[in-house]
Formats: sequence, structure tokens, C-alpha cells
Amino acid sequence: MSLDRRDPEGAIAEAAKAYSNWGRWGEDDVLGTLNFLDEAKRREGAALVRRGVSFSLSQRFDMNGPQKGWRRRTNPVHTMLDTGTDAALGNQGFPHGIGGADDVIAMPLQCSTQWDGLGHIFDHGKAWNGRAAEQVVTSDGDLVTGIEHMAPYVAGRGVLLDVGLVVGTGGGTSRSSGAESGGELPDGFAITEEHLEQTAEAHGVTVGRGDIVLVRTGRLARARRDGWGDYAGGPAPGLSFTTAGWLHGTEIAAIATDTWGFEVRPNEFDNAFQPLHQVVIPNMGLLIGEMWDLDALAADCADDGVYEFWLTAAPLLITGAVGSPVNPIAVK
Repeated sequence: MSLDRRDPEGAIAEAAKAYSNWGRWGEDDVLGTLNFLDEAKRREGAALVRRGVSFSLSQRFDMNGPQKGWRRRTNPVHTMLDTGTDAALGNQGFPHGIGGADDVIAMPLQCSTQWDGLGHIFDHGKAWNGRAAEQVVTSDGDLVTGIEHMAPYVAGRGVLLDVGLVVGTGGGTSRSSGAESGGELPDGFAITEEHLEQTAEAHGVTVGRGDIVLVRTGRLARARRDGWGDYAGGPAPGLSFTTAGWLHGTEIAAIATDTWGFEVRPNEFDNAFQPLHQVVIPNMGLLIGEMWDLDALAADCADDGVYEFWLTAAPLLITGAVGSPVNPIAVK
């Protein structure tokens, strides 16, 4: 796909038409590309568990996260409702010495490791499958494609494409863990189809129908080493707008990155905001994950040379939500 930086409107319209999946799974569909992840694909993914070693791919949910208030997104606020002090002082009113602790958390659903639901982005007032946005998402939530519909299905073959390692340079030592990070891509680096294919070849893996693809850029490793800075919303490496055809043609079920916004920032047009989102969510029906922590998994994959694994990453069953926190687990 060629790219005219002066014409985001035209490029988005062209890609939306070329890579639309509207009607592909019927007019009532609420799963989008998750339809590619079927029972056979899950059996294939389950067969990849050989060593039994597991990795959480989630960042922590706490006040030390990356959010700075943009779009009213804040870091999680964790509050204790009952504590050991309450129990020790006998303030809980329970018999025979039993005590307990309870807590509550308040947070935007997309403040840390998360999935973008199909109701998250619209294209000229149209939601996934051509529905009218105002009839899909209201003040009561996503009435049609709420993320709860996806909860049983996000489990199958995961594939890591460590573009930071294969294409990037440098790395360093994380000040939080003291561990060496792999290669990194600079902010503003647009990952093309060629980069994705080059990385897959270097890793000895194929990418195809029903896969959950994880793309590591090294941006999170850099944020942990140097401080959050503008990690949430600022410049970052990410997928080029020109990868829309690859995302459609491979028939992957989902894709996730270690960046805030999945696509390259600044975006590749003179005046645009997240144009690839506008194509792949409402038109293609692609499930997108952001702010995933891929570093420990990447280090293990580099060590044993195996870049495919069982992956389960179910969103929470939050009725009507257009996004959800997730703790993805990769098992090798």
C-alpha cells in the first residue's frame, strides 16, 4: 500500500473498503476476527505447551503506572475497605477471632494492559459491521458488541514477533528489575509488513489464520529504564498504516503490542490521529491489545529459540465495556 501523507481521509477510506470484513460472519456478528480462532486452532495452541513454564504479559495495575490524565485516563486507585488493623482491634464484629481484609480499585478500563473492544473506535459514525455508532454505544455502554461477548474465546496459539530484537538496536538495563532488555526501536519507527515478515523468518515461525500475534518494540523496556515520560500517548514505534493489508490478509485473530497505541506515533500523515485504528477496529473487526509486557517472554524465546506458545488472554466480563484490563498468560 502506498501512502500519501497529505491525504489521511482518502487513505483511510481506501483501506476501509479494501480490508472490510463487514458481513463476513453475518449481520449479527459481535466477535470480528476472533471468528478465525476456532477449536482446531486452540488444539494447535495447546499442543505447544512442552516445558510448562508460564509468563504474565501484564503490567502492574497501581498508582505507579504510565497515565498522566490525557483523555481523563488515570492510574488505578487501590483502597482498602478492611485491614489487619481492623481485625486486630476487633472492629469487624466477627465471632471466634476470625478477621479479614477487603479492598476496592477504581480505574479506567484502558489505563494499563488491555484489549480494545469492537465498540472502542468508529469510522464516520459507523461501528463494527456497519452499525450506527449511536445505536451501538450509548451512556449505558456498548449495547451490541460489549467486550463480555469475547471473554470465552481469547485463547489459542500465540506468536511473538520481537521486531525490537531483529530490526532494532541497543537495549539496556532496566532500573526496576536490573535485567538486560533486548533490542529497541526508536520513537516514530514505522513497522512495515516487510519488518514483520523479516522478524517471523528470523524467529522460524509463520503467522496465519487464528493466531494471536504479539509485537515487541522495546518501548516499554525503555520506559522502565528511563522513566514513563510520554509513554502514554506520546511518540512511539508501532505498526505502519501500510500494514492494514497484512493484518487483513493473514487472518489473525488478534494483535497486541508493548506500546500505548499499537500504531506508530506520530502517525504517518500530516494531520491524523490513530488512522490504523479507524480501519482495523470498526471495519476489519480486529481485536487490539496495548501496553502488554513482552520482555520476560521475549528473553525466554531468544534463549530457547521458540517463538510460539499457548496464550490465554480473556477480557473481564464487564457488561457493555468497550475495553478491558487483562492479565495474559503465555505458556511454553
